[in-house]
Amino acid sequence: MSERVISEGSPEQIREQIRELLDSLYRVDSGRILATLIRLLGDFDLAEEAMHEAFAAALSLWPSSGVPGNPRPWLISTARFKAIDTLRRRARFDASQDELAHYLEAQWSSAETSNPEQSLEKLSLEDDRLRLIFTCCHPSLAPEARVALTLREVCGLTTEEIAKAFLTTPQTLAQRIVRAKAKIREARIPYEVPTPQQLPERLGAVLQVIYLVFNEGYSAAAGAQVTRAELTSEAIRLGRLLMELHPEPEVMSAEVTGLLALMLLQESRHAARTSPTGELILLENQDRSLWNREQIAEGVALLEKALKSQQKYVEKFRNESRSFGSYTLQAAIAAVHAEAESVAATDWRKIVALYDQLLRIQPSPVVELNRAVAIAMRDGPEAGLAQIDAVLGDSPGKQGELANYYLAHSARADMCRRLGRTAEARASYEKALALTQQEPERQFLARRLEELK
Repeated sequence: MSERVISEGSPEQIREQIRELLDSLYRVDSGRILATLIRLLGDFDLAEEAMHEAFAAALSLWPSSGVPGNPRPWLISTARFKAIDTLRRRARFDASQDELAHYLEAQWSSAETSNPEQSLEKLSLEDDRLRLIFTCCHPSLAPEARVALTLREVCGLTTEEIAKAFLTTPQTLAQRIVRAKAKIREARIPYEVPTPQQLPERLGAVLQVIYLVFNEGYSAAAGAQVTRAELTSEAIRLGRLLMELHPEPEVMSAEVTGLLALMLLQESRHAARTSPTGELILLENQDRSLWNREQIAEGVALLEKALKSQQKYVEKFRNESRSFGSYTLQAAIAAVHAEAESVAATDWRKIVALYDQLLRIQPSPVVELNRAVAIAMRDGPEAGLAQIDAVLGDSPGKQGELANYYLAHSARADMCRRLGRTAEARASYEKALALTQQEPERQFLARRLEELK
């Protein structure tokens, strides 16, 4: 294995360079490394422990031995042997652990002997991370546990970040993850991409996972940055990989295409969403010349493909109630924004109509909130405020779901501000500020409050 040696500076400086490199590797590659280790070891907790030991070993060894030319296989190999050592230590109390250690060692040796060049870096459709997502989304797991487990174990989101995506508590999410791990272990759920026959029943949860990963990257739950580029890039990568599966029926394949279109259209705004100093810039104030036209063109082309495919399905089966999929409809909304020269030139009537369709197939308070904002742009802030107050009202189910959703209070505050209802605007901005943990959003809300003094 070739090596890249870091030799400039004192031993302390070299060690610090290695630490920074490992921090970067962990952020970018730990998800893929963990997915591979889970496939190889068959155990979530053992794989995670072994991966952390491998990173610690790298920090200890690389300052003197040099950085491997391809660090990822080195980390996987080291983690695997760390896992075998762990099993041997456990074998003092459980003989089955010794048998498992011998099995893993023999399997590893055989793989290296038969194909040393590809034993660690097998590049195929059955990508380890995609394989693990399908495992986590197995039908025997509860639907809410599938998404929570995948976001935590495959994508590395914290329980707090996932809880925000689900509008629930971290404690509830932690319990779901523990139960899901136990179910996979007890039911011996295999680590594999499902067959074409199994794919339709498994695809919905996988699409939801990829969508939530993208959303966390597009608008981070907490921290100093608006976005997390590693998550949006990973979600788009997984979306492209999923397209290669060509799931049946055709409408399912179209929803995969629709999701990728949606992510590309949203991500096209990335460069315009923050100022050079990291301040949040709302859609209405963004410099649209900074939007990525290549991503918009690809997203629109994919959207047209998804729309045609789903329309053919509707016509073939005379199933008007099926309409278009939720991701395709959201992509259509994003495309209207992407193709408009300005907020004023945006076809808000079309956007409201698309939200009407989306509500029919995926009713939720968050979709109602987004529709209310679009109505405000079409009919004025008073009409929008009435809709937002209805969403935040006391009707069953809504208050509990959106009471802690800062965007609902922020949207209400903006409507009140536009209407000159200053006291109400301040109260809603203060609620939103208390609920968000992302620093640019906090700064934006604080500025709005200051402007209302």
